Amino acid sequence: MALTPSKSFEKGTIAPDFILLDTVSEKKLSLQQLKGDKATIIFFICNHCPFVLHINKQLVQLANDYSLRGVGFIAISSNDIDKYPMDSPEKMKDQADKELYPFPYLFDETQEVAKAYNAACTPDFYVFDKDLRSIYHGQLDDSRPENGILVTGKDIREVLETMLSNRIYKKVQKPSIGCSIKWK
Repeated sequence: MALTPSKSFEKGTIAPDFILLDTVSEKKLSLQQLKGDKATIIFFICNHCPFVLHINKQLVQLANDYSLRGVGFIAISSNDIDKYPMDSPEKMKDQADKELYPFPYLFDETQEVAKAYNAACTPDFYVFDKDLRSIYHGQLDDSRPENGILVTGKDIREVLETMLSNRIYKKVQKPSIGCSIKWK
């Protein structure tokens, strides 16, 4: 399996707007509808990537831990479903139901949203403040499939705790790493 790191996304960048199909509710939803009052996390995932499968439970736990604190969570899949039918909207809905996702799971059919965010891999995490300015783009934590490190969400949790305490996150951001987005 080839490892793909996340690409750069400059701090302070305003989150590119979008309207995408939520495969769970089967409604088109916008960033403006889904953003959190205090912060928003946008993450690119898919159904079959072993790196995403490895962290799914922690994604659910993070959302359960922080949603009531004003953090919005938005999952997006941008993979080419012609070549990867396991990432189709129907299968995305099945995955969201199976994993009990407490967040929308949006389908980026044209891949324009992934390109606007300079997304490269699954998973790929972006944290924005209440004004949708980028404050973090990097990994969930140091855990990877088969490296023996427990999945804790440490890096994202640290970013959120810093931000929710009205402080500025200044640590080095380690890139996320995973499977490449499957481009058309």
